[in-house]
Amino acid sequence: MTRSTPIRDPGKLPEHEATYRRLRDMTLFGELEPGQRVTIQGIIATLGAGMTPVREAIRRLTAEGALILHENRRISVPRLTGPQLEELAFARLALEPKLAELALARITREQIDALEAIDIALDGAMERGDIPGYLLGNYRFHFGLYEAAGAPILLSLTQSLWLRFGPSLRVVMITGGAKGPDMHKEALAALRTGDAGALSAAMAGDIAQGIERVRADLAGA
Repeated sequence: MTRSTPIRDPGKLPEHEATYRRLRDMTLFGELEPGQRVTIQGIIATLGAGMTPVREAIRRLTAEGALILHENRRISVPRLTGPQLEELAFARLALEPKLAELALARITREQIDALEAIDIALDGAMERGDIPGYLLGNYRFHFGLYEAAGAPILLSLTQSLWLRFGPSLRVVMITGGAKGPDMHKEALAALRTGDAGALSAAMAGDIAQGIERVRADLAGA
């Protein structure tokens, strides 16, 4: 592994929290692939952090289902099983369209413009075959919308689901980028016209596309 550049500036956060966030970002945004095993010492070297905060970050992410700690002092991002995927699919489709609907009543024009800029950058990452750029842009688009909902409990639950599901979305890039309608564009159009039904349907469609790509990958494994 190369030395990690934090995706979010940890600023004045305590070392244990900054380390947790950076390791979480490594799992979410493609530095650690599902199934890839890395040593704890390698993580320490990559993050430039101490043993204690790294162990605490691993403990937290293991409890959240984002990492597996193996007996040989290695860690890995788990590969999803079929039943796990179906549980995550059910939960995401139940929560995320609702968050989008709630966001519609509160989101500003400036926030919609920011989402559009994120989506343009996401398109560029897909054209380049940039897996980390795609994973990061997709996350920012979804949570830029969901954070506008003002629903912290639903948001926290959704963030937990993404820790388990998000890393598997790299398959979208590996198997050839987007297929089907661009549901982000449909969501943006619904946001600009204030159409709650169309927004909910667009986000559900986007989620379903990703789930289907991961399901097909699992079936072919």
